[in-house]
Amino acid sequence: MGSSSPAIEVNLQDCYPTPSSIHPDTWNQWFASWLEILQPQTPAAFGWEVTLRLTDDREIQTLNRDYRHQDRPTDVLAFAELDIDSPLGEGLESEPSYLGDIVISVETASRQAQEQGHPLEIELVWLASHGFLHLLGWDHPTDEKLQEMLSMQEQFLKNIGLISKARSRN
Repeated sequence: MGSSSPAIEVNLQDCYPTPSSIHPDTWNQWFASWLEILQPQTPAAFGWEVTLRLTDDREIQTLNRDYRHQDRPTDVLAFAELDIDSPLGEGLESEPSYLGDIVISVETASRQAQEQGHPLEIELVWLASHGFLHLLGWDHPTDEKLQEMLSMQEQFLKNIGLISKARSRN
């Protein structure tokens, strides 16, 4: 990561019964590399913090029902804390800014990984990158915007050396 890029701290909450094989330091490195890719479009800050929670279908279904009014499990949810389009408040230039929470259902990710024919770790990283983009203000209300997000996710995975293992997602 370049010296002009702010740091990012990933608070990993691995709540799934089978812990992920991805080390917390690795998550930090990956998110930092993604932030560096997006640096020209990301507001200046001293640093960033994000929570990544790996959980099960039951918990994510509850969150999906309570916050999105969809009573079913989903693969990933992102809860943005910071309005990325607004200027940072006073004092935030000297301490990390909290971007928000990314919640991933490992159960759903596992099913999707099998369907896509790649390892669970690839699916977890794919979903984390999708949630990260949402925290930074990206959205996909149209097919064109969805393709932009998917393209950026592919760039993220390529940047960290996982694209050769990941299949294109449509």
